[in-house]
Amino acid sequence: MKFLDLSVMGSKSMPDIATATQPKAPGLLDWVGMSEIDVPLSIPTRNGGVAHAVAKAQAYVNLINPEAKGIHMSRLYLLLDEVCSQTLTAAGLRDVLARFLESHEGLSDQAFVDFRFDFLARRPALKSEFSGWKAYPARVIATEDPDGFHFELKVEIPYSSTCPCSAALARQLIQKQFRDDFGQDNKQISADEVYGWLGTEQGIVATPHSQRSIAEIKVRLSDDTDSFPLEELIDVVEGGLKTPVQTAVKREDEQEFALLNGQNLMFCEDAARRIQTAMNEQSSYQDFWVRVNHLESLHAHNAVAIVTKGIEGGYLPQP
Repeated sequence: MKFLDLSVMGSKSMPDIATATQPKAPGLLDWVGMSEIDVPLSIPTRNGGVAHAVAKAQAYVNLINPEAKGIHMSRLYLLLDEVCSQTLTAAGLRDVLARFLESHEGLSDQAFVDFRFDFLARRPALKSEFSGWKAYPARVIATEDPDGFHFELKVEIPYSSTCPCSAALARQLIQKQFRDDFGQDNKQISADEVYGWLGTEQGIVATPHSQRSIAEIKVRLSDDTDSFPLEELIDVVEGGLKTPVQTAVKREDEQEFALLNGQNLMFCEDAARRIQTAMNEQSSYQDFWVRVNHLESLHAHNAVAIVTKGIEGGYLPQP
């Protein structure tokens, strides 16, 4: 009776279909790789800190050999795993993309990596001594191509927007109510009476509508940048808008928030221009793309405005 020699079978090399076979329909492919990869992420923050997050990653190379069956996905995965085992830097991203291409010599000349995560930042209250955590959806995007290395950040920043038209209509109704209450008998009224009336629901019969809004901003960083200026970018945008969504709130904070909303009435067009002005004053970003979304409380749809820096070869003003 013959028996199979398992030791001989185990010593044979395993088949590599990606390199040993040819595609049935040859052709070039723009990107091939993986998405929705779970990775830990350590992002450097200002003042030497590190923010930790769980991210969803994408890793791709293009396929420029039309006769190649496919790429080596496991190589991309292992290299990505290696770079995510340490604090992420622009230099680290540049290195891992170069190694993506080294591991696909003759197959690829472009590489791409993308991390999506919530950036958790401590934000102070408006007036009180308290602070709280706020999660900002963020992306780190890096590309290596024949033109060089490209490094981008994207972050979503929530804020409050109060409608200027609604505010004007509310003021008109308050004026009408004042005339109805005090303008009939032509008697003089004191400042105390007016002061008291203004503090009642009978006096302030209408208020403007406001809504939570989202500013999406994407920036292309300078070539010599090796940091992840997410906090600085958030500060620039929130400083331009003046009405960031709050975390820890006491009564003095809520009153200040009401004041800021009243002093910073804005349509989506106003919000986009505020961010545009604030970003144009920054020198550390080569380019920017901004989309503001007002999640309307009056309408069943959103109001949207988009603006870019407008440089040649820069971001396209696409929705």
